Amino acid sequence: MKKDLEKTKVVFRVWKGTSGKGFAGGVIALFPELDEGNGFCSSYEHIGQHGGADYAGVIRATRPAAPFEIEPLKQELELIGYNLSIKSRRFYGRNYIW
Repeated sequence: MKKDLEKTKVVFRVWKGTSGKGFAGGVIALFPELDEGNGFCSSYEHIGQHGGADYAGVIRATRPAAPFEIEPLKQELELIGYNLSIKSRRFYGRNYIW
């Protein structure tokens, strides 16, 4: 797949438990700037792959991912063409969210 020329902002998180669609210890990538409609952002996991996610809900049900935890999912995303800009969280400000 062709690599994206623009950077895509991503927040990696780890599921705390079996809540939501994730599994305890599983990593989820959130793309807050990629709108999925109905207030959801785009997300990606090894199992299930792309889907919409409630950013705030996922943040509550997860913890920040350590660098070693994100590497397999990061590599998978880069393999399918993402050019990632890894962020720790979403910020709200004047006309932007980072």
